[in-house]
Parts: sequence; C-alpha cells; structure tokens
Amino acid sequence: MTPSDFLFRFRLTVVAIAVCSACLPAQAQTKTEETKVEETKAEEPKKEESKAEEPEEEDSKAEVVRPDQTTVSAGVGFVDGSRADRALFGQYNGVRNDRNLFGLLDLEYSLRNPEALSWVDFQGSNLLLDTRELHLVWKKPGQWKFTANYGELTHVNPYMTNTGLIGAGSTTPQVVPLLGGPGTGSEYELKTKRTGLGVGFAQHISPAWQYEIDLKTEKKEGSRLFGIGMNCPSPIAAGCARTTGINTGWAVLMLPEPVDSNHSQVEARLHYAREKLRLSVGYYGSYYRNANSSLNPTIPGGRLNNTLGSPLPLSAGLQGLLQQPVALSPDNQAHQLDLSGSYAFTDKTRGTFKLGYTRATQDDDFTSAGLTGAPAGVTDLGGKITTKLARVGITSRPMPKLSLLADLRYEDKDDQTPLAKYNFVDATTSFTNRHLPNRKTSGKLQANWQFNSEYRGTLGANYEAIDRGVFTATSAVSGLSALRQETQESGVRAELRRRMTENFSGAITVSHSRRDGSNWLRNNSGLGVTEVSNPADPMSGFLPTAIFMPSLADRERDKVRLFADWQPSEKLTLQFSAEGGQDKFSTPSVYGLRNSRTNQFGVDWSYAQSYAWNFNGYASHGVQTFDQSRFGAYVMAFENTNLSAGVGFTGKVSGKIEVGGNLSYHDDKSSYNQTLDTFAGTFNAAVLAASGGLPDVTYRQTALKLFGKYALDKRSAVRVDLVHQRAKMNDWTWGYNGVPFTYSDGTTLTQKQSQSVSFIGITYVYQLQ
Repeated sequence: MTPSDFLFRFRLTVVAIAVCSACLPAQAQTKTEETKVEETKAEEPKKEESKAEEPEEEDSKAEVVRPDQTTVSAGVGFVDGSRADRALFGQYNGVRNDRNLFGLLDLEYSLRNPEALSWVDFQGSNLLLDTRELHLVWKKPGQWKFTANYGELTHVNPYMTNTGLIGAGSTTPQVVPLLGGPGTGSEYELKTKRTGLGVGFAQHISPAWQYEIDLKTEKKEGSRLFGIGMNCPSPIAAGCARTTGINTGWAVLMLPEPVDSNHSQVEARLHYAREKLRLSVGYYGSYYRNANSSLNPTIPGGRLNNTLGSPLPLSAGLQGLLQQPVALSPDNQAHQLDLSGSYAFTDKTRGTFKLGYTRATQDDDFTSAGLTGAPAGVTDLGGKITTKLARVGITSRPMPKLSLLADLRYEDKDDQTPLAKYNFVDATTSFTNRHLPNRKTSGKLQANWQFNSEYRGTLGANYEAIDRGVFTATSAVSGLSALRQETQESGVRAELRRRMTENFSGAITVSHSRRDGSNWLRNNSGLGVTEVSNPADPMSGFLPTAIFMPSLADRERDKVRLFADWQPSEKLTLQFSAEGGQDKFSTPSVYGLRNSRTNQFGVDWSYAQSYAWNFNGYASHGVQTFDQSRFGAYVMAFENTNLSAGVGFTGKVSGKIEVGGNLSYHDDKSSYNQTLDTFAGTFNAAVLAASGGLPDVTYRQTALKLFGKYALDKRSAVRVDLVHQRAKMNDWTWGYNGVPFTYSDGTTLTQKQSQSVSFIGITYVYQLQ
C-alpha cells in the first residue's frame, strides 16, 4: 500500500467512524450482566465487590445517576471595526473576515450508563466559525477506549498586502510593477487553514498487556509570506551586472508561498506491566506530502523599480536569476522503533532504559519538481539520516532521608546523504553538499537530602558532549570564519526547598555551567579544514574581522531562581517567582556576541472574599539583553522589556445571576542602543549621526473581557460576553513614520498601527437531562 492509498483509506475510515458515532449510545447498552460485573471489578475492585454483595443498595444508587446529559449553547456574535481594526484580534479566532455578524454554536453530550458501564463524551465547539472542533470519547473503563477528533484552524496574517502580482498564492506568479506607485495595486490576504483528523484506540488485552494506536492527518492550505532577492554582482552568479543609471541590478520580491500539504502520523504501542517489570514497545511514522514542489515566478516585462521607485529594465543576467524555480518543502518520511521500560530491583531501587532507532528519508525527484541543473546522473537528493538512541537511568533511596538519581543518554545522528556537486561558483570551482552528523552524550547525577519534615536539599551535576563529525572536505562554508567539531559542557545545580507548612513554602535554585571545545577549524573552501591550535598567532590565527557562531563559542552560564507560595490568610494566596541569569561568551575575536542577560519577576494572587466572590490577578516583568559588536561598524546593546499585568473576578449577584471578567495589559519593547566601533568608517558614523540609530519596536495591548449569565430556570440560561481590545504597534522592519517597506515591484505590506475592536456575544444555553 502506498502512502497515498493509506491516507485515502484513513480519511474514509474517519468519516465512517464519525457516522457510526451517532449510534454509540444504543450500542453501549448491549452488554451481558456477567461482562458488566467483570468490567466493574477491573475498574474499582474493592468498591464494586461490596456492591455485588448488596444489590439492593446498588439499585437504589442507580436511581439517582443521571445516565445522559446534553448541553447546547447557541447565539450570535457581533464585532465592530474594519478588517484593519481586527488584524491582530482576529489572527486565530476565526472572526476576521468581511462579516460583522456571525453565529455561535457549542454542543456537549455526556452518557454515563450504569447498566452497560459505558461512557460516551462528545464536545463540539465553535461549530459555526473557522475554528470548529469536535471531540469524541467512547470507553468502557478498564477494558477499552476509543477517541476521535476533528479540528480546523485558520491563521490570517495581520499584514495586508497591496500588490500587482498576477496569480499570487499560486506556483506560477507573474511579477507586474505598480506603475502608479505603492498602494495602487490589489489587496491580497495571506492566510493558511489547517484541517486535522485523528482517531485512537486502546485496549486491555489482559491485566498485564495493553495496546494503543493513534492515527492523525492534517491538511494545510493557503499562502504565507515568502520571497526572493538578488544583488548584483555576485560571486555565485556570473554575468549578473550591477546597477547603473539605466538598469536595475538588484531586486527584492514578495512571492507568497503556495501551501498545499498533508502531514500524517501513525503511532502504535504495546505495553506490558507486572509487579517489577514494565515494558513498552512502539512504532512512530511520519509522512509529509507537498502538492507544490517548486515556485516558478516570471517577470514578463523585464522591468523593476530602482531604489528611487522608478521602473527600469533589469540588468543583464538578473531576470534569468529571478525567474529560476525555487524549491519548496519536499516530500519526506520518517520511521521510528523504540523499546522502553523499567525494573524494580528492590522496593527502594528502580532502573529505567530506552532504546530507539529512527530512519528519515527525502528522495523527491528533481525533474518532477520542476528543478533543473542537478549534477550529472543525480535525480534526487537521496537524503537519509539514521538516529540511534540509548538511555539508562536508576533511582534509589538507600536511606530514609537520601534519594539518588543517575541518568546517561547517548544519541547518534548519522547523515548518509550522498555527496554531489550542487554548488557552482564558476566553470572551474564547485562544492558538494555537506554531511551533518551529530553524536551527543549526556549524563546527570542528582542527590536529594531530606533535612527534616520541612526542608529538602538537592545537589546535581550534568555533562554534555557533542561530536559533529569530520568536516566534509569537498564542501564549503559561507559567512563563518571557523567551525568546531567537538564541544563539552558541564554544570552543577543546588536547590533548597521548603514544603508547605501552615502558610509558606518556597525554593531557591542556583546553577553554573561552562562550555568549551576542541580547536577551531578554518575552512579551506573545498580542500577540507585546518585546525588552528593558536588562534592568537598573527601568522596562523584569525583576523579581528573573524566571525564565530555563539552556539560553538566558549560560554559560562550562571542562573538563580526563587519561588515562594504564601498564604497569609484563609482567603488570600500569593505566589512569587524571580529568575536571573547571565551568559558570557568567549571566541578568538573581541567581536560578535559577548554577553546576554535575562531577568524575570512575577507574582500571582487570589482572594476569595466569600463563597460567591473570587478575585485574582498577576503581574510579570522581564528584561533580556544582548551585547554584540561588528568590526568596523556598530556596537549594539539590544534590550527587550516585557511587562504583563491583569486582574479578574467571578461572582454570584444572586441565585440566578453570575458575573465575571478580567482586565489585562501587555507591553513589549525592543531597543537597539548603538554606538560606533573604534574602526568604524565615515559612512557608518554619518548614518548613525543622521538617524540616531535604529528606532524601538513596540507593541502594547489592553483587553477587557466581561461576562454575565442569567439562569432562566434549572435547565436554561442566557449568557452575554463583552470584549474590548486596543492594540498599538510600531515595527520599523515593515514601515517607518507611516511609510511602508516597498518591494522592487511596488508591493507593500501594511498594518494599522492603532487598532481598536469590540465584540459582543449573546448565547442561549439549554441543558437536557
């Protein structure tokens, strides 16, 4: 059976199950009395044995059990404002469209059949919106369980696109410059829709054996933000001429990525459990299929705008580069087998283990995808990565106050993709792709000591080593001065915890870790790498302009975390948390990322004034900074500040009226504090002096949510929901001072900086019993 056949049959199966689910309540009652007693014993042995001895009491209890219950909530919702006002508010909730009025429908059904001992739960939410969900659970406790799920989720990009593109969102868009200037094109909405189906089944074969299987498939359609660009001349694009007074030699184009893919997953597990031994063997399969293999743009007129917005003919070679096919996500699949388990050596010592093997492949055909220029004799990438995993652990309590933990994990990712010369610089220089193996070994030791009934201390140590394998000699690296084959990181952690006694509990945790590695490797552009034993050597070391990856650099990390739970009275509860940390990076250069810091503080509180009224709130403040610099350019201290706060309440005005609501505020600000490097040129100095540096990126949101519920009688009620949201944002990456970023064809992405939207929903809730 091919993957396509599997997916087709899987969809038919899900549809059939959905139809059959309507008959579940009737089927759930067709059980024999003997089976009912056995099922009851399997679920609650002690309790049900007493029931079997006293049948009259069981019958009397059955009279007060509500066998089934159905709740239906139906109504209408109204949202004001234009689509621009609802851009942020409606990204995911399914109400961002041209309609201001829409329907609301939720459904819940629950069956607890005491005769057949069968449970059925069904939920349907947002059934009239683009975020509808259906959930079904049908089970016989202690014997089997069946689940089915269906869901939709639509994401609408908050930026509105104005473009002259013909066929936007297809695999063959045509780039047409806006001769009337930015804003004179057609409006295009970037959005994607996910539709997911899932079924699962689990059954107890015997007291020791159980199996479960889950099937999921998700369809994704639409278009999302994507694009291409080229600046001539370029060492990788011979014949591409630079910009002149009569030709355009660069371009940045917005080309929406056409989305039409399916991702299916299969997971099956078999469990075995006895008194001391527990085992679980499983299979996981992932299948990704993309109906769109490549994006094939064209520029019929051969003209695009220059930096001043004037349409000019493209320079020699540029049009051909921009019209080359762009590969999209290829089909791929992965299969994983694993075996895990635990064994209780004694009542105080238990061991655990896990073994796994994964094989992931990608062999999409180049020609079928519309891609040309592959090396001679190569029809597909032939991508293959195998991953082997082994983990063992042990926990023990040798003394009443002492508990120990040890864990060792080994993971080996072996990249077996064939090598071929995909990267051509010119007629005589070419490079192959690069193997990316990764062998990771990690371990952890931990000891806990219970000082007394209130205090417990923890000491831990961890270690991680990564071996990235031998560098592929026939490949090349661009944008980096050196690589590293191996890195090792070790750390220690200490914690003191006080458990809740009367009205206070808390914990303090401090940790320190250090990462270093093997000698740096200088890339020799297709001739392998050279190990640099002394990076500071002026003859064989690195220049001040060298660029190193922070993830490979030596690093020291320190963190401290505080947590407290305080209940000063029966009505008031408070929780505090504070965390601070710092990373220091070290490379053979004084440039690049040097330091990063993070600080976070939060408080949550709850106050129960009475049985009917409850109040709560929260506040959090966080700061994250990065200090980095570039040779001959700028020194930047990036800082992100995040503030969130909110208050809420719920209460009963009377026996029939229930109210509640919350007010929240969120403020996110990114600042780019720039100064000049000692070796910065006059151009950089002039730009910084004229602009003052990069402006801040800010986002603020205030939201008020209120609800009221009035009980008409025991079975029905009316609920009213009110929401008002205000948002303000300023993101210079897409526009500055009201001027949007403009692509080479005049396309723009804009979003209203200040947005205000209100929503009111009125629903009638009816409960059938």
